[in-house]
Amino acid sequence: MKFVDVAKISVTAGRGGDGCVAFRREKGVPRGGPSGGNGGRGGSVWLVSTDETSTLLDFRYRQKYAADKGQQGSGSRRSGADGADLEILVPCGTSIYDADTGDLIFDLTEPRQRYSVAKGGKGGRGNYEFRSPQRQAPLISTPGRPGPSLNLRLELKLLADIGLIGMPNAGKSTLLSRLTAAKPKIADYPFTTLVPNLGIVDLGDYTSCSIADIPGLIEGASDGRGLGHEFLRHVERTRALVYLVDVTDPAPVSVLTILRQELSKYGRRLADLPFVVVLNKLDLVDEEMVGQTRREVSGWATNHSTGEPLLISAVSGQGLDQLRYKLRDLYQSTAESSS
Repeated sequence: MKFVDVAKISVTAGRGGDGCVAFRREKGVPRGGPSGGNGGRGGSVWLVSTDETSTLLDFRYRQKYAADKGQQGSGSRRSGADGADLEILVPCGTSIYDADTGDLIFDLTEPRQRYSVAKGGKGGRGNYEFRSPQRQAPLISTPGRPGPSLNLRLELKLLADIGLIGMPNAGKSTLLSRLTAAKPKIADYPFTTLVPNLGIVDLGDYTSCSIADIPGLIEGASDGRGLGHEFLRHVERTRALVYLVDVTDPAPVSVLTILRQELSKYGRRLADLPFVVVLNKLDLVDEEMVGQTRREVSGWATNHSTGEPLLISAVSGQGLDQLRYKLRDLYQSTAESSS
């Protein structure tokens, strides 16, 4: 299924039903008086989160949604039926924005959350409502009020505990496939990953957490270059980050600096998240190069108050157990601080 994480839709609440002009006519009651009922309320539009879908793909094929209108009132002071509410199902992790102003309206982060984005129009008043000693036979009623219309932008943000970030071809997809049961696309060329992938990693001791593989960042990603800016939103809700660096890169410290800069420019607290540095592709270099790269990266990591970098090979599995232990410590520490 194609991953779609942004969608634009328009919603319209139902119009209220019109009020009724009617008079009571009953045998033995010569002066029945007004009996026109009120119109029914228009249906409201609700957005409801569900964990049964993980994409906004359905909104690519349908962009307009309208709730039912209320029914007109009738005689004998009978009110019209209310219009049926409209529920629109969206995946958990969907943020609702006003497409015209850009303002955030609501975040749906848990299953079965509901939010009314457009309240149904109020029903009109029947002539019974206008009776008075001075006006005993009013011929007045009011129309139902129209329901509001809104243009919405839906943004899906993965609800991952840990975000996996790095330059293109750093091995993020391979690592995700080794740590979890996820099956991301893996190939030996940059920008293999075109959509975010989410997996669950077993941390041992009956503990697990979710980890998201974000398409590769490049310098200028926060300004819209490459794919990073489009998908950085998926690490906004993470508790911690893994900076994955190709150990064969001639300038690993520059890579880490670029990643930090892009996170800082993007904002939304990403640069302040705790993180661990992981050097990947250990199987492609000799011990001398590994030692040199580790010393360079260790100095950078110390300056940023993080621990020693971990050395792994996602392909051979070397160092993955140590990475799991580190992820468990990182996850548990951030869980305690957020509770």
